[in-house]
This record gives sequence, structure tokens and C-alpha cells, in this order.
Amino acid sequence: MSPIASDAVGGDLFAANLKGSLLAVASSAFIGVSFIVKKKGLRRAGAAGVRAGVGGYGYLLEPLWWVGMVTMLVGEIANFIAYMFAPAVLVTPLGALSIIVSAVLAHFTLNEKLHRVGILGCGLCIVGSTMIILHAPQERTPSSVEQIWHLATQPSFLCYAAIAVGVSLFLMLYCAPRYGQTNIIVYVGICSVIGSLTVMSIKAVGIAIKLTIEGINQAGYFQTWVFAVVSATCIVIQLVYLNKALDTFNTAVVSPIYYAMFTTLTILASAIMFKDWSGQRASNIASEICGFLTVLAGTVVLHSTREPDQTMSADLYAPLPPKIYWHIQGNADIGKQREDDSLTCEFITVVRQDYFV
Repeated sequence: MSPIASDAVGGDLFAANLKGSLLAVASSAFIGVSFIVKKKGLRRAGAAGVRAGVGGYGYLLEPLWWVGMVTMLVGEIANFIAYMFAPAVLVTPLGALSIIVSAVLAHFTLNEKLHRVGILGCGLCIVGSTMIILHAPQERTPSSVEQIWHLATQPSFLCYAAIAVGVSLFLMLYCAPRYGQTNIIVYVGICSVIGSLTVMSIKAVGIAIKLTIEGINQAGYFQTWVFAVVSATCIVIQLVYLNKALDTFNTAVVSPIYYAMFTTLTILASAIMFKDWSGQRASNIASEICGFLTVLAGTVVLHSTREPDQTMSADLYAPLPPKIYWHIQGNADIGKQREDDSLTCEFITVVRQDYFV
């Protein structure tokens, strides 16, 4: 290839990366807003019925939650289109910008305070994202969905997919019923592991749509529909467990942990399937890794400066009513009752060898 032709191809790839970056930034803004709107909707629904975190689905009747869902849908569509133009190594880490948006909005709308050090965390996320954009690999788009299918059926990626499905099933069937309400890694882990498969399948569907628009019809290949079904299934699972995580834990805790796990696994899956770093200089790869670590440090700093959610505390330590029944071990009478009008709702002590009913 001549130098002129090489420069032209390089220019086209850079333009594609730029389009993907801008779409990813817009996507992060919409998704960051949707976290807050959905959180408010979940709170309203939880106040009127069974919370999503313990298996309730009342939020499906809450209009505010649907507003958040529509906002997230717009963001996901922008993200979907971004994957058509740019590699996952570039698009996925830019999701950190949604953490900044959600952190700032949570400060003003959910009373989840953002301190000065948290602002430093936001700055680190921006700096790291800029490094990633400047050193992102220039990906060549496959010419057919069959080529993507070949990449997806490599032994290395099939091994990753099998491990991801196995871990997800273990978390959903064993860990979620036992530890889901107390350990944030369970719900967020499910979202992250499934999310890495979602990105790979969505990227495949996006490339198929792009090729079809360009005149190379991909709808006739069964592989296109397999990728579409996998994408839809993974998205539904992600939404269910993301709702559980948001309803159970503080938004400031969910967002950075979800970002760190999801981005790491997606970059790993993309590197295995699409060989994103193949042919790149070591300096560029090192810069991308440093950029990602900078963003990760920013999310940790941002998370460490946020206050714990008060909702769970209120649920776990609700005041006792003025009327109390108690049982006393020993020779005393069983089943005594006391009604004390002077007993306040702040009474929350437990007497040794007694238990209250």
C-alpha cells in the first residue's frame, strides 16, 4: 500500500474513532441521568410496596422509573452506534463519564453528598478518558457477520464465554438468594460479567446493521440473529440485576464498582475476541492501560468520599412501637405485656436473656 493510501485509511479510522468517542460521551451523559431518575423511581415504588431489592416489581408501574428507562435507552442506543465506529477498548472506558454525571446529580437531587476530594476523582476520570481517546487502537471493521462469527467461535473466546456463563449462573442461583442483600459484588458482578458478553454481541449486531446500510445485506445470515438473541437476553438480565443493585445499595457505591468490573471484563473480552491490541505499539498499549488505571483511581476516590445511603439504615433500624410484649426466662410469669404511653419510639435496646415479640 502506498503512503498516500495508507494515510487515507489512517484518516478514515481516526474519523471513525472520533465519531465513536463523541457518541460514547453523549451516551454517558444520558446514562448518568438515567441512574438518578431510576433511583428516584425505585424509591417511590419501594415506599408504596415491595422494594425491587427483595424481589418486588412495583417499579414497573412507576412513571418516573419509565422516564429513567427511556433516558437510559437513548444512552444505550448512542452507545450501540458508537460500537459500530470504534473498538470496545475505546468506547467502554468512556462510560466513566456517566459516573461523574450521576455523582453530581445525586449531590443535588438525592442528598448523596459530593465532597471536594470527590471532585478530584471526577478530574481523574476526565484525564484518564482523554488518555484513552488519544491512544485508542484503530480497528478495521469486519466485512461480514461470518467473520465476526469466526472470531466468536475461537477456542479462546469460547472458553471465556463458558467461564462467564458459569460464574453468572453461580452468582444468580447460589449467591444472590443468600448474599445479594448484603454483598454488593453479587448483583454488580452479575451485571458486569453478563455485560461483557452483551457488548460483544451488540458490537456484532451493530457491525451487521452498518454493513447492511452500506448495501451488504447481513439479515440473511443466521449468525446475525443469534447475536441479536444473545444481546436481548443479556440486556434483560443486566437490567433486572442492575435494578436490584440500585435499590439495595447507594448509587455512589454501585456506579464506580459496576464501572470498574464491567470495563475490565469488557476490555478483556474484546481483546480476546477482536484482538484490539494486535499490531499496536507497546507505548500505545501502555498509555491506554495507564489511562484506564487513572479512570479507575478516579472512581475509587469518588466512591470513597461519598456518604452511605440512609435508606438501608432506616429499614434495618426502624424504631419499635410503644406497645411491647416480652418473654422472661426463669421462674417469672410468661407472656407479660406492658403498655407504656411514656415509652418513645426511640426505644431500641435489647435486654439480656429477654426477647421481644
